[in-house]
Amino acid sequence: MQGDEPTSRGEQCEAAEREAAKQRLLAQAEAERVPVEDTTRAVPDRRWRREQR
Repeated sequence: MQGDEPTSRGEQCEAAEREAAKQRLLAQAEAERVPVEDTTRAVPDRRWRREQR
């Protein structure tokens, strides 16, 4: 078990770390996600009118 295992164990650790990092990124992205109904109201009408003057 300890003959050629260290490399595969290292690869398993790297794979686990990559998976954990992916999960953290997905969780962060989900936490920062803005609902579509909020994005449509992101720019108030006043700003559009002010830019057109």
